[in-house]
Amino acid sequence: MIRDITIGQYYPAESRIHKLDPRVKIVCTLFFLVSLFVQNSLLGYVVATIFLGAVIGLSKVPLKFILKGLKPIMILLMFTMVMNLFLTRGGETLVHFWIFTVTEGGLRTSIFMAVRLIYLVAGSSIMTFTTSPNGLTDGMEKLLHPLNKVNVPVHEVAMMMSIALRFIPILLEETDKIMKAQIARGADFESGNIIQRAKAMIPILVPLFVSAFRRANDLAMAMEARCYHGGEGRTKMKPLRYKRRDVTAYVLTLVYFAAIFVIGRYVPFKLWIF
Repeated sequence: MIRDITIGQYYPAESRIHKLDPRVKIVCTLFFLVSLFVQNSLLGYVVATIFLGAVIGLSKVPLKFILKGLKPIMILLMFTMVMNLFLTRGGETLVHFWIFTVTEGGLRTSIFMAVRLIYLVAGSSIMTFTTSPNGLTDGMEKLLHPLNKVNVPVHEVAMMMSIALRFIPILLEETDKIMKAQIARGADFESGNIIQRAKAMIPILVPLFVSAFRRANDLAMAMEARCYHGGEGRTKMKPLRYKRRDVTAYVLTLVYFAAIFVIGRYVPFKLWIF
């Protein structure tokens, strides 16, 4: 399960998506995520599927990497589907057993919510797979730069995000090593009830926290040794500049978002699954 967590990981490749400006990928990802909530029809999800599939194809990121990132949320996905299936009412009753009732509206909402959650994770994963942590930091800092006028520490916030993204794969690797070491010593993390499993995690959490604090302290000392003093007056080795492909990506994303918005708000009929 630890190795299935893909957040914060970067997949190096030579693709059009990788070459885009980080600001473009951040903004376009936000538009895509918002588009999943402004419509609730089969036609809208078909358009979103085509758009997401095209982006995945252009990114040259293997589909198995994206599907791998869905494994940690399977429990949340199943819980969301079950809750919407039995608690949402509307339309004709399909199944009624004891206190459980499944209606057309509940089944439709359950399926759409599952698809929406999958697309949320997949869309966010594409951004992290195709953008390095430094690129995400620079893009976020550039987008939030106007907030400096109201005394918001944009550079410090961006730096914290960069450090957090860099530490995620390191801590995951450290957790995997600690688990293997404890299993070699006879630890059992799979048997027993919930309380017993929680107690079994203590031998993992204690050394993990010690390692995390030690790494944080080493990083702080290294930054002080290099006379780091924040973002004021600092320059970028690779300044961000928009190119023609970035403008094209913005236009295509806006066309997609406009199509989704029209489908969700102004089309006089909705194409449901049923």
